[in-house]
Amino acid sequence: MFAVGFLARPVGAWLMGVYADRAGRKAALVASVALMCLGSLVVAVLPGYATIGQAAPIILTIARLVQGLSVGGEYGASATYMSEVAGKARRGFWSSFQFVTLIGGQLCALGVLILLQHTLTKGQLEDWGWRIPFVIGALLAVVVFWIQNGLEETRSFEAVDHSVKRMSTTWRLISHHPTETAMVFVLSSAGGLSFYCFTTYMQKFLTNTAHFSRDVATQISAVSLVAYLLVIPLFGWLGDKLGRRVLLVASFGVGSLVVWPIMSALSVAKDANLALALVCATVVILAGYSAVNAVVKAELFPTHLRALGVSLPYAVGNAVFGGTAEYVALWFKQSGHESGFYVYVGIVEAAACLVALRMRDTQRLSLLVED
Repeated sequence: MFAVGFLARPVGAWLMGVYADRAGRKAALVASVALMCLGSLVVAVLPGYATIGQAAPIILTIARLVQGLSVGGEYGASATYMSEVAGKARRGFWSSFQFVTLIGGQLCALGVLILLQHTLTKGQLEDWGWRIPFVIGALLAVVVFWIQNGLEETRSFEAVDHSVKRMSTTWRLISHHPTETAMVFVLSSAGGLSFYCFTTYMQKFLTNTAHFSRDVATQISAVSLVAYLLVIPLFGWLGDKLGRRVLLVASFGVGSLVVWPIMSALSVAKDANLALALVCATVVILAGYSAVNAVVKAELFPTHLRALGVSLPYAVGNAVFGGTAEYVALWFKQSGHESGFYVYVGIVEAAACLVALRMRDTQRLSLLVED
C-alpha cells in the first residue's frame, strides 16, 4: 500500500501539472492540499477489517492513492510558485525553503512518533494510537488550505495569454523540451534515491545492519534531519552566489564518491557519535541538490509548461528510484551483497553529476524571466 502511493504520484504530477499551467499555481496548491486532507482523514477514521471486512484494505488503498495524487501534484505547483514569486537576486535562497518545510514535516512526524511511543503502550498504539498522526495531518491540511486561500497568483502566470495556457500538454512538453525533461528525470531520480537512502531507510539501516537500538537510531536520524534542515538555506544562498549548476555537480559528484565508504563505515560503526557524524555528512552533501533543485527545474521551462515540466519527470524519477530505494536495499541485503546497494546509489548519483555538467547555467540562461 505504501508503494501504491508512490505509483500514484506521476499521475498526480501530470494532472496537477496541467491544472497548474492552465488554472494557476494557487488553484493547484489548494486542490493538492484538499486531496491530502481527504486522504489523511479517511485513514484516520476508517474502521478495521474486523468491522467492515475486505472493504477496509480496499478503502485504505484508495486513500493512499488520493494521498499519492496530492503529493505528486503538490511538488510541481509549490516549486513553480516559490520560484516565480522569489526575486531574481535571491531566488535560490527563497525557493530552498520548499525542501526546508519538507524536512520540517519529517521532523514533526518523528516528534509525534517519539511522543506516542513514550506515552502509549504497544497495545494502545496498535489498537488506536496509530490513527493520531493521521488526524493531526488532516487538521494541519485544513490550516494550510486556509492559508493558501490568501495567496496571490504569480505575475509569471498572469502574464501568459489564456490561449497559450491551453498548450500545456504532455506531448508538447516531451516534443518541445525532451532534453530538459530527461534532465529533470535523471536529477530527480538521483535526488530521490539519495534522499530516501539517507533519511527514511537510514533509520532501518542503523538498526538492522549497524545494530544500534531503535531509540539510538531514531535519535541519530532526528539530529541529522535538523542538520539537514539548517544547511539547506545556506546552500540556497550559495547557489545565488556561485551558481546552481556548481552545487548540483558538487553534490552529486562528491556524493557518488563517498557513499560507499560512508555506508561501509556505518555498517560496522559501534560509536553513536561517529554514526551521527557520518549520517550528517551524507545529508549535508545532499543538501547542495536539495537547496536548488526546485528553482533549477523551474528555470528550464517556459511559463505555460513550467509546472508540468517540473512535476511530471520529477514524480516519475522519484517513483522509480526513490519509491523503490528500501526494496532495492533490502534485496541486496537478503542476497548477501548489501554493499551492492551502496554502489547502486553511487552510480545513479554519478549519472546525475554528468547531467549537471552538461546542462546550461539556468541562473544565467533562465526561462523564468519575470522578477
